[in-house]
Amino acid sequence: MRIYHNPACGTSRTVLGMIKDAGIEPEIVEYLKTPPDRSQLTGLLAMLGLSPRQILRTKGTTLETLGLEEAKMSDAQILDAILAHPILMERPIVVKGKKAAVCRPAEKVEPFL
Repeated sequence: MRIYHNPACGTSRTVLGMIKDAGIEPEIVEYLKTPPDRSQLTGLLAMLGLSPRQILRTKGTTLETLGLEEAKMSDAQILDAILAHPILMERPIVVKGKKAAVCRPAEKVEPFL
């Protein structure tokens, strides 16, 4: 199991705690320190079954705070923005095998446990 984790995020910390409480030691990817590259991110999106727009954070650091207008951006441009500014990616994302989920709210991790 792998978790794309931001230790500053309460939900991310909660999900990590739930995983560990289930006796699982996941691979922890602090994606702000070691962000996914284009290939990893597109693979993650494929596992999630989501578009770049659908994993875009709507709280905290957003496209607007970076001076970008989401409505005028294509999915490819949003993908580029997430790659340039990983803080824009919703978190936490949990991967187990070929399945992945954005675990917000934290209870979304339960099927992985």
